[in-house]
Amino acid sequence: MTTKEELNQIKKRLDRHEERLTKIESFLITKPKMKKRKLSLREFVLLKNPADDVQRTLCVGYYLENYNNLSCFNSKDLEEGFRKAKERVPKNINDKVNLNIKKGYMMEASEKKDDLKAWTLTNSGEHFVEENLPPKKES
Repeated sequence: MTTKEELNQIKKRLDRHEERLTKIESFLITKPKMKKRKLSLREFVLLKNPADDVQRTLCVGYYLENYNNLSCFNSKDLEEGFRKAKERVPKNINDKVNLNIKKGYMMEASEKKDDLKAWTLTNSGEHFVEENLPPKKES
């Protein structure tokens, strides 16, 4: 059997543990959260390593929707995206978009953007960027 003194010692130890846990929880709650740095468009394109201008156009569109929170994008947005990614701008961006539309990766948006035709990614397009363009392996 345990004596009264042993029970008191156990209680004191438990109280000290409880006090330490409270301090740790308090620290974790009040600790300033480090903001995760937003991936740049250039980093995103390099990470996805698209094979050609059609896939690069898809990646830029994906970034605009998912990182810049655009509901749709137009040819000017795509051109600016290529420049931010430090990639050569295709001679005919509309052609690259149309090839993505034929593959089922993009579709025309219901509204225009800045009086220009606008597009959005389809579920298939998002899935292709996420699953078929996995991050480039480090060598």
